[in-house]
Formats: sequence, C-alpha cells, structure tokens
Amino acid sequence: MQTSLERTTTTLGEALGVTAICFGLMIWQSTQAMLAGFPTSPFTNGSMLGLIAMELVLASVAIAILRARGFAIATLYPRPTIRGAATGSALYLAAWVSAALALTPFKDAAQPIDSMVSEATLSLGVVIAVAVVNATFEEVFLLGFLVRGLRGFGLNVAIGASLLVRLAYHLYQGPLGAVSVLAFGIVLTLYFASTNKLWPPVFCHMLGDIIPFL
Repeated sequence: MQTSLERTTTTLGEALGVTAICFGLMIWQSTQAMLAGFPTSPFTNGSMLGLIAMELVLASVAIAILRARGFAIATLYPRPTIRGAATGSALYLAAWVSAALALTPFKDAAQPIDSMVSEATLSLGVVIAVAVVNATFEEVFLLGFLVRGLRGFGLNVAIGASLLVRLAYHLYQGPLGAVSVLAFGIVLTLYFASTNKLWPPVFCHMLGDIIPFL
C-alpha cells in the first residue's frame, strides 16, 4: 500500500543509479559484443539460468535502495489479470507487426540474434522461467520506474530515456535486431505511457521471449 510519504517520481541522479545497477553490466556486455563484430553464442539452459539469477539479484538491490529512499515500491509490481493478459496478447501482435514493418527493407539480412535463437539448446521450462523473470525485470524498471518516474521532466524525456536504455543493452543482437527491439519497445512504451498499466506490457514481453523459441 502506498502512503502519502511515498513517491513515484525520481530524480535524474536516482534514475541513472538504478539504471546502472539494473542494466549497466548488460549495456557494457552488449557494447563489447558490438565492438567485437557481434560474435554469436547460442542460448543454453546454463546461460539463461545465469541471466535469471543475475536479474533477481539486481532487482533485489535496486528495490531495496528505492524502498530506503521512500519510493512507492508497490507501484512497480505488475498485477496479473486475465483481461490484462488478453490486452498483452493484442499488444504482442501490434508490436510484432511494428517490428516486421521496420525490418521489411532488410528482410533478407541475417543478424546475430537469428543464429543465437536457431542454435539454442533450451528446455521449455527454462524458456518459460526466463521469459517470466526477464520480461518482469525489464518492464518494471524500464516502464514502471523510468517512464513513470521521469514524467516530471516531460513525457518525451521519460519515453526517450527508457527506449535508449532498452536499445543499449540489445545492441548485441546486431543492427537490425536492435531496430526490431526498438520498434517492439515503442509499442509497449506508448501503451504504458497512455494507460499506466504495467501487466499487459509484461505479458506481451513474455510472449516475445517465448514464441521465437517455439
């Protein structure tokens, strides 16, 4: 429950700090992969379980810091509903179409993410687990924290900052992979900015993490 002393806005310094905690390592790794010419490494159960563990630890640290600073932590938690899942499914379709249209001029160009997915050796349980954790982690901090928290600096700043962070840690997917992620992210971000509802984007992201492996 949110009290009158809790807040949902953030300062630029706090936003940078939480972003560094949650996404700093991934941005650095993604940048290194880009500078190295996009070496590919197929997804494995081990690598995905490692990602789950890392995101749970980083989320715990970030939430503990925000709670200590008086942030309304409860507002960061998505509230699952069947109706929200249905909306998330529609969002997934819209985001998929958006990404497909953005890539239409380059549809024959192969990207690192293609081989990473096609050569993946993942069990269905791990795919679902990483989708649940990763989608929740990313959208809680990209939308629930950054977009909502930075509204005081203007909606354009809030949306732009969130999309920039999303793009930065997906650079390892290659130029077109990053374009696809950006197009996908724009749909989710605009939906959240207009409704302030977090569960549909989270569910949409879960589908985006599961379906390519099926």
